[in-house]
Amino acid sequence: MRKNGILLCCMAILFAGCAQEFTKVYKTENTQYKYEYAKECYAEGKFAQAITLLTGLINIEKGTDNAQESLYMLAMAEYNSMDYEGAAQAFKRYYQSYPKGYLAEMAHYYEGQSLYMGTPEPRLDQSMTVTAIAAFQTYLDLYPDGKLKDEAQKRLFELQDKLVLKELYSAKLYFNLGTYFGNCTEGGNNYEACIVTSQNALKDYPYSNLREDFSVLIMKSKFELAEQSVEAKKLERYQDAEDECYGFINQYPDSKEKATAEKYIARCKRFTMRHSNENQL
Repeated sequence: MRKNGILLCCMAILFAGCAQEFTKVYKTENTQYKYEYAKECYAEGKFAQAITLLTGLINIEKGTDNAQESLYMLAMAEYNSMDYEGAAQAFKRYYQSYPKGYLAEMAHYYEGQSLYMGTPEPRLDQSMTVTAIAAFQTYLDLYPDGKLKDEAQKRLFELQDKLVLKELYSAKLYFNLGTYFGNCTEGGNNYEACIVTSQNALKDYPYSNLREDFSVLIMKSKFELAEQSVEAKKLERYQDAEDECYGFINQYPDSKEKATAEKYIARCKRFTMRHSNENQL
């Protein structure tokens, strides 16, 4: 117990000494000393202290070589502190202030990386994902042979996948709502919304690995839309659903939903044949 008490005492004295040293550096007018101390803090992973010193230095040292490095180091310290929004703004400030700076390429990349790290899960608003995609695309446009080209392209694809997944969740929500909320009295507005959302996703993301999922939703929604339709629209919608099912089987012959498509075709045919017989009578 005594040894533990002594250890805690020593740690408290050491911490107090470090705090006093930082306060002394923070208040000094010797900017070069402050700059070197900030670099030391950054190297040792003391990012909060580095950020405090560098925030002041980038204005004091404006126009000097130290200012350029200080701004980039500030951005990296915020990134390592997981303040991704602040980091993205700082990286952007760097390449806007020093468009030909020796760290401009890295600043462009890490702006996108900071935004990437701050993107939410797919069910939430994806505004930041769109912004991150734009940042990585700018990097690739400016540095087509950049040293981080492969990483930027990989992140770009991951972010696009997140947008596709967001659309898939939206389409599934519409499908699951079905005739709910009383907005489907004319044949299923939620199913129509599911179809439109899925079709737009297929058009906007032609290389997505979720194409079959969207196609399944379109097929099922068209069938349900026919089932829920008023009599005047049933024939047209059953025919459309049947065509969709055949198209699905042709495109995905090994799909686990093939049996569903075949079941839908049989039910569509029963209605269209009965309708045809009634007309002949």
